[in-house]
Amino acid sequence: MFKAILFDLDDTLLANPMNAFISAYFKALGKYMAHLIPPERLVVEIMRATQEMEKNDGTGPTNQEAFAAAFYPTVGYEQEILEPIFEQFYTEEFPKLQYLTRSIPEARFLVEWAFEHDLYVVIATNPVFPCVAVEQRLAWAEVPVTEFDYALVTTYENMHATKANPAYYREIVTKLGCGPKECLMAGDDWDRDMMPAATAGIPIYWVTRPDDTLLPIPPMQKIKGGVLVGQGTVESLWDWIGRGGLAV
Repeated sequence: MFKAILFDLDDTLLANPMNAFISAYFKALGKYMAHLIPPERLVVEIMRATQEMEKNDGTGPTNQEAFAAAFYPTVGYEQEILEPIFEQFYTEEFPKLQYLTRSIPEARFLVEWAFEHDLYVVIATNPVFPCVAVEQRLAWAEVPVTEFDYALVTTYENMHATKANPAYYREIVTKLGCGPKECLMAGDDWDRDMMPAATAGIPIYWVTRPDDTLLPIPPMQKIKGGVLVGQGTVESLWDWIGRGGLAV
């Protein structure tokens, strides 16, 4: 029986077209910071610093510290000057991006069910955003931190690796005090949600879109170090849990 369930956020609990969302995010942030840094340069330096975060392997600094070390020295402003402006952006402008997203009714059912059954519930979103940005997207998904006492919400402040690295999933398991096989990872991204989690020994449920081609393999198929217990849309995941899937 599983003790914990790890939910990806974007395109799992929250419908969010990431290409359009990231484009709008950079446009809004570039405009907000344009009085200090040209938008084109800002985007380049953020992407470069994000790549440095992606190199984190769980043994060094937090993702926030890795980003800061790579970003601030290149843009000509001290962290103490720019950080409050970034915080204002997330308070004033980031909420305006909600129109690009859509809540998924089954997402709230899933989270409520997990809490009702005393599972540890983790929001396992790629920790390259600050806590304030993640918490806002959880509110857009109608599963806010004000209503649900999550065991962990991964952000760039509290994690030491990103989702492309199995170290990210090992850090979650360590924080929970569970064994990998006692956790389930549910997410849509095969390369960031499924494969690294499986490599860390965590069973996985692949959340697909209706037009995705499902894998031609049965449930319980071994993938790397973990097990693929199921695949399908968020609605299918809800049905699977209702049929006792978490008891496997």
